[in-house]
Amino acid sequence: MVLGATTFREFVTMLAGSTEDSEVRDPWVTAMRAHPTTVVSATLEDPLDWPDATVARGDGVDVVRRLKEESDVPLRSHGSLSLNGVLLAAGLVDRLQVTIFPVVTGRSGTAPVLAGAGDLDLELLESRLLDGRTQELVYRPTPRRHAGGGAS
Repeated sequence: MVLGATTFREFVTMLAGSTEDSEVRDPWVTAMRAHPTTVVSATLEDPLDWPDATVARGDGVDVVRRLKEESDVPLRSHGSLSLNGVLLAAGLVDRLQVTIFPVVTGRSGTAPVLAGAGDLDLELLESRLLDGRTQELVYRPTPRRHAGGGAS
């Protein structure tokens, strides 16, 4: 796992008030915590309150590029919108999973999720309906290269 500092802090806070029996500690969260985790941060210090987690200093693009070269397994990130935005722009994201929850957020939810990530072409690799309403879509993102001049 690769997380940004903000998402990491949110996960730690969410889990701090829970027990082993809490709904928040579902099988997905339990599995996520079992993976080695790198937190890209200039402010956090080791040791972290998370099993097998370490802090990586420096530019997130450089950190993830190095981790991809060293890792025998694919890296995964959850949340960490700022970090994932720069990774998308750098072409370091191989798969982008989007989960669509069927709600209308007319009063909230006005901020774009990946603001500043740049334009991407998305090739659909997988899709599935999770509960009769919620969709999970997995794409291969390719940064769109704009030619100079003119609208695209």
